[in-house]
Amino acid sequence: MTFGRRQFLGALAGSAASALFPRSAAEAIAPLRDSAGAWTPGLGPGANALPPAPPVADSPTLLTRALGALRQHGNHVAARDVIGIVDFSAPSREARMQLVDVASGRVLSSHLVAHGRGSDPANKGWVETLSNVYGSEASCSGAFLTGETYYGRHGRSRRLIGLDPENNLAQPRGIVIHAASYVGPDIVSMQGRVGRSQGCFAVSNSDIDHVLGILGPGRLLFAAR
Repeated sequence: MTFGRRQFLGALAGSAASALFPRSAAEAIAPLRDSAGAWTPGLGPGANALPPAPPVADSPTLLTRALGALRQHGNHVAARDVIGIVDFSAPSREARMQLVDVASGRVLSSHLVAHGRGSDPANKGWVETLSNVYGSEASCSGAFLTGETYYGRHGRSRRLIGLDPENNLAQPRGIVIHAASYVGPDIVSMQGRVGRSQGCFAVSNSDIDHVLGILGPGRLLFAAR
């Protein structure tokens, strides 16, 4: 899922999320002229030029929903500079987790991410069902607040707090962001999909530090299909 400037601005307006952002953020979205006098979209004061992320699925609707969730849960989300978006309509062989800079609309990075066994009982690499039920080992959708970092059996991980009725048991279920050896390009090359978690957002061992660093505590992770 890659988001162009037009899609981002449309999603921002459509969700009415612009009320969340200060004037400096709005200026960061506005185009500037470069040294040659040409317009440079999305590079406002303090913004950095980033290479485009690998394309996954063009999903402006999901972006609109994520920005709407950011607005809806604004009282709980202390840091609104970056959001994570997971497109569970895409197969697990694709980099369907996107970390998005809210001010500029730029995709900072794209990552492979696993879904739960209960969401894909036949292990086909697609999410068939989502569940908020104990013991389902399924992924759940909705808006999550990123919590503290901890060290568990998967190493450095981040707790998640579900903010919606469809994921409000995420924390007691132990749904977190963690690394797993069954996620990575090599796994995709071998079997055409990544492995399955017990409902957690599992990323590759090589990506975990970057994901946890960018998607720090007090931010929004939005997952849907």
